[in-house]
Amino acid sequence: MYKITAFQLLSKWDKKGKCVFTKQDLRKLFSKDSPKAFTAGINRLVKDNILVRACRGIYVNPYASSMDSYVIEHIAKALRRGNYNYVSLESMLSEYGIISQIPVDRLTVMTTGRKGVYTTPYGTIEYTHTKRPEANLRSGVYPIKNRPLYVASKETAWRDLKRVGRNIDLVNLKELYEQSK
Repeated sequence: MYKITAFQLLSKWDKKGKCVFTKQDLRKLFSKDSPKAFTAGINRLVKDNILVRACRGIYVNPYASSMDSYVIEHIAKALRRGNYNYVSLESMLSEYGIISQIPVDRLTVMTTGRKGVYTTPYGTIEYTHTKRPEANLRSGVYPIKNRPLYVASKETAWRDLKRVGRNIDLVNLKELYEQSK
């Protein structure tokens, strides 16, 4: 793959609003390359800062005009494609102003997929697995325009925090219950 061709393809996808790619996405874009040429090409694009390796198998176009403040959520969504994921726990409770500490560089996500922690140049993603059926999960979460992942309501984030046995000492219960009225 040539750098100019790669840059043109990435620009084309940027215009469609895509700045985060899995390795499989890139393989489809550069389908004419042999496996060896593809791997060498990706490594060269990373070395030349045309792509940023966010974590294993996930790449970001750092020049994309479509990159927004939710790049970490785009990465989280790409990492667990095919699973039901939503932002919850400390991340959402912080957004609602219910916990005193703000997890600046950490995104906490509930998932029907595997649990795990991934460190990226854009922050840390922490997945917590839930066994609850997807149908039950949908009632306490909602979409926000232009945000890649669904978000938990404050009640759902609080319930998730207790259910998974996390530290609840940081939660301002007075604030939680006042906001719920």
